[in-house]
Amino acid sequence: MKYAQEVRAGNVLNMNGNLILVTKAEFSKSGRNASVMKFKFKNLITGSPSEGVYKTDERFEDVMLDHKEVVYSYQDADNYVFMDQEFNQYEIGGEFMEDALKYLEEQMPCEIVFYEGKPLSVELPIKLVREIVYTEPAAKGDTSGKVMKMGRLSTGHEISIPAFIEIGEKIEIDTRTDEYVSRAKAA
Repeated sequence: MKYAQEVRAGNVLNMNGNLILVTKAEFSKSGRNASVMKFKFKNLITGSPSEGVYKTDERFEDVMLDHKEVVYSYQDADNYVFMDQEFNQYEIGGEFMEDALKYLEEQMPCEIVFYEGKPLSVELPIKLVREIVYTEPAAKGDTSGKVMKMGRLSTGHEISIPAFIEIGEKIEIDTRTDEYVSRAKAA
């Protein structure tokens, strides 16, 4: 059991029989009122988001999840198939992979999150290197690096990139925030 003030983003809680992932936790103290914690949640079973405000001394049941390193293999209808080092295959429905689909490529290493032996979701590496397959040319003379434009990845996902990045260049992306980090270093 955890007190509300001990809960952090990334914790998984059991709330009334639902597995809830805390996506944001914020402490708030105002004037004469009691201290509270404001949370943003994502239901791991249904995928629906929600919010809540709780007193700091409220208790929640902390849930322990299992993680397994896997490699993405292929898509089978609405399911995505992953394989571990022992060649066991795990299928996850597309509705549980909305964020991962932006970057998912064959043979990509990931982690599957399990609860009681059932695969719940896929966690991507925090930083990925991807190639820009399409972007508009940069305007001449603007080299400040603060001007942004849209760039398309091979998966079709578009990301905001600096104006100096061109088609064919590889960039590093933070998958938690969907933001450009830097040009990828040449190997």
